[in-house]
Amino acid sequence: MNSGGRQWLRWGALAGLIVASAYGGFWFHGHQERAGEPVAADGPAEGQEPPLFDHSRVIGIERAAFSLPDLDGRARAAAEWDGKVVALNFWASWCPPCLEEIPAFVSLQAQHQAAGLQFVGLALEPPATARRFAVEREMNYPVLTGAAEVIKLARAYGNHIGALPFTVFIDRTGRVASAHAGPLSREEAEELIVSLL
Repeated sequence: MNSGGRQWLRWGALAGLIVASAYGGFWFHGHQERAGEPVAADGPAEGQEPPLFDHSRVIGIERAAFSLPDLDGRARAAAEWDGKVVALNFWASWCPPCLEEIPAFVSLQAQHQAAGLQFVGLALEPPATARRFAVEREMNYPVLTGAAEVIKLARAYGNHIGALPFTVFIDRTGRVASAHAGPLSREEAEELIVSLL
């Protein structure tokens, strides 16, 4: 194997380790909460792990402006969905929890679209890969791509650890109502959506 091939293999192994670690961290953090041992908002108690993502820091901030290409190469701007309840879902095809929650989001989009809900998928993928997954999962909402720009946008919403999946809910006034690192169940997502519609 040439040096270029070994370098890609090392990068692939590193990416896999990061994904596995992040998923394990989400499982551990969620397990703590279900066990009745939530991480304190002002810092972890002795012997507890710190939270992976402190969503309270972004609640109420104005939505970040962006313009990213959709799967047809058309630029789509955040302002296009002003006045709607917007769910920005950051995902990748190599992230199993991301793919598990997408069918629920497709169903919620169909159910609540007329009331003013708009899901927007933000894929950390090349357009061709994102398109294949969007078609396979019958995604009925816009999917935007652009690796560096998508990462920058996630950071603007407080996701500095690169967590996936990552979902941000924006109210009709353009302010962040909730941000969630890790997978969401349909019930969790719908409860929040209904409260904002």
